[in-house]
Amino acid sequence: MIGVFDSGIGGLTVVKALLDEVPGYDILYFGDTARTPYGSKSPDTVIKYALENTEFLLNQGAELIVVACNTASSVAFESIVAKYDVPVFEVITPAVELSIKNSRNLGIGIIGTRATINSGAYERKIRAIKPAARIYSKACPLLVPLVEEGWFKKPETMMIVKKYLHSLKVRQIDTLVLGCTHYPLLKNIIQRKIGKKVFIADSSLAIAREIKNFLISHPELEQKISKKGVTHFFVSDITPQFEKTARMILKKDIQLIHVKS
Repeated sequence: MIGVFDSGIGGLTVVKALLDEVPGYDILYFGDTARTPYGSKSPDTVIKYALENTEFLLNQGAELIVVACNTASSVAFESIVAKYDVPVFEVITPAVELSIKNSRNLGIGIIGTRATINSGAYERKIRAIKPAARIYSKACPLLVPLVEEGWFKKPETMMIVKKYLHSLKVRQIDTLVLGCTHYPLLKNIIQRKIGKKVFIADSSLAIAREIKNFLISHPELEQKISKKGVTHFFVSDITPQFEKTARMILKKDIQLIHVKS
């Protein structure tokens, strides 16, 4: 099975992309909704949570781990790789490669949680490939709670997005990286506020395509992953809003399984 975890509901955008890109594979999802958001937590706490989440998915039968949380990808990825002998994927590198591929003048903006932005993970990876890139980052701590609450069409959300993006817009970036898997749920608003000429690099789509290519090039592992088309959804807390938003993302009813974090 393909195991996916996130701090909350945002990782379902990765699940949706996986269902589209690699249909038929069994998927395990764990959303740590009781402890979301991760972006305001210390690195030590995020690492602790990420290791616990990985352990849970492996115990459930996952043979491959996808860290669908940008915050965990930026601060806990190396700790996960060091502890567990399974393929582990993070969402930052594919998004970086997608942004560079589509940038016309290497003016790249990045939005994410405070922890992701403070880690500098995106900047380091972009500069390692394109040292001349002009990179502008902006922490957007209010966006995850807005998504978790399902405030997709509220005027307050539009106002906050506009406020966050203003400093990037005046820099005349041509590419914007959504450095959080919650943010694709606000993609239409973000596109309107940043401008239609700016390419938006969606990390959920990028990671799904990377996993597809990995499975093609690693047939020995690909054959081990069950393909009954089953997806299990585990969460550390269930709320009516989560169920509603999950149905909206996946375009179908799902059964949430409550587990203690």
